[in-house]
Amino acid sequence: MKPRFAGRFGLADAVTVTNAAVGFVAVIAATIDVELAARLVLFGAIADALDGIIARARGSSEAGEHLDSLADVASFGVAPATLVAITTIDAGAAFPDPMFLLGIAVPAVYVAMGVTRLGLYSAYDVESEETKGVQTTLAATMIAAAVLAGYSDPIVLVGLTTVLAALMVSRVTYPDLHAQDAAIMGVVQAVAIVHTGYWGRVFAFALLFLAGSYLVFGPWFYWRDCLDIGAVGSGNGPDDV
Repeated sequence: MKPRFAGRFGLADAVTVTNAAVGFVAVIAATIDVELAARLVLFGAIADALDGIIARARGSSEAGEHLDSLADVASFGVAPATLVAITTIDAGAAFPDPMFLLGIAVPAVYVAMGVTRLGLYSAYDVESEETKGVQTTLAATMIAAAVLAGYSDPIVLVGLTTVLAALMVSRVTYPDLHAQDAAIMGVVQAVAIVHTGYWGRVFAFALLFLAGSYLVFGPWFYWRDCLDIGAVGSGNGPDDV
């Protein structure tokens, strides 16, 4: 007997659901090696952009947008939140220390805000070339890049996660990335994933710098009408950044 999705899902949908599995693996990896988990989160971000490219080129199923939101919850919500929580615990924080409580509570709020943001995006922004609130993909990328760049102090990560959780449900408007800019960020992500040691940290810092620059300046200085070559954001579903 064939599964229900046979004949209904396309290649873009297959990439999307695979990304959800990568998110689960990243959660498990976080309990063993947080840097490995961070690399998996970045890999998921590349896959998220890839499914959008495939969807625009070959189309996707009617379920594509819903699948993308669900996959994003795993890869860019639960996975980076787990990474932050595990980092806090590994640093020696134990219940009922305030740092331990923050290390669990803040990631939990981050997941909740990520789910809220994805729901709002699907309901109101999916056909637009801009969106309100920081994209979950960008937020997860910044957390993962911070870890790989050496900023894995629990205070730093918890503080960053707090800011990102708030910005995901803010009214700040973020334009979709131009395709060429997303490609540049994807290349930097790929190098940060495969390299370890000095160069790995350099490219992770570069990725953190690029993502942080868009986070801070994107709503005011990055305009859709300045270059009309297409954007990453109108593909298989939410947050194809």
